[in-house]
Amino acid sequence: MTESANGRAGRAGPRGLVDARGISHSFQRPALKGVDLNVAAGEIHALLGPNGAGKTTLLRVLAGLQRADAGALTIAGCDGTRDPKQIRRHIGLMPSGDGTLYPRISGLENLAFFGRLHGFRRKDAVTRAHDLLELVGLAEHAHKHVRAYSHGMQKRLSFARSLLAEPSVLLIDEATHDLDPAAARIVRDLTCHAASRGAAVVWATQRLDEIRGFANAVTVLSNGSVCFSGSVTQLIGRAMPTRYLLSLQNGGAPPAVLVRTLEQVLAPAATISLAPHAPEEDYVLSLEQGHVIGDVLLALDRAGVRILACREERSGLEDAFLALTERST
Repeated sequence: MTESANGRAGRAGPRGLVDARGISHSFQRPALKGVDLNVAAGEIHALLGPNGAGKTTLLRVLAGLQRADAGALTIAGCDGTRDPKQIRRHIGLMPSGDGTLYPRISGLENLAFFGRLHGFRRKDAVTRAHDLLELVGLAEHAHKHVRAYSHGMQKRLSFARSLLAEPSVLLIDEATHDLDPAAARIVRDLTCHAASRGAAVVWATQRLDEIRGFANAVTVLSNGSVCFSGSVTQLIGRAMPTRYLLSLQNGGAPPAVLVRTLEQVLAPAATISLAPHAPEEDYVLSLEQGHVIGDVLLALDRAGVRILACREERSGLEDAFLALTERST
């Protein structure tokens, strides 16, 4: 059972190109516990979670490389539970490591070889390989042995391989890890292009900053279970604000003196300090755990402090992510 953005458990909706329901799998201990994931055509679905949360195991199950112990899986209309091999022709997989490339041959030869495995004629495989190397910015390194590629170049080559057969489902594991900003942007742009053609994309990442404005939806895993599923905006909204920017009328008292006075008034519910690089009447108020802003503002009012303005400094994706995963441990 999944937990939706509003906190209620429920089954996934209409089937997408990726439809995983109740997926469970164990090694020495449970790695996945009843995971639901539904990704529609044209959707980029981010998969987040700390190390060991189950992201890579889930991708391997979706790719037909690992049989789930329980649950149902449909990829592009094919039953992946009964016949994992059948779904692989619909999948483009970019694993997190570089060990799936052949280091003793060139980038061009790698892509042509894998193209042949996809059923391309040799001439077509070579042509497709050249096109993809151009797309990922490796054309000038086409004939260089992969063992001479940097880690970032190998990541781009691995991504190019996932695009070989223009798959209807892309499974991407840490695509931009260790890539410079320009190369990471190339990979994201190509992913967006694949989605615009109708591919369903599952994008596993630890880089929370990159999913804003990129992913259409997000699922957060923790200890093998789904602790959130919804939009990026909804994920951000799950973080409770704890910092506020206040404008106070200090009545002529020096700001440093006012801060010392207010610290006594607010303790232990909150701390207060001057806002950096801001006018003298602006302060940063930080709530301690278990306290609410209303009580703190009331305490300031009772102390005779006039509050000119108050706005929350909304927690970001990282705060929301930590709040969800720490709660589920």
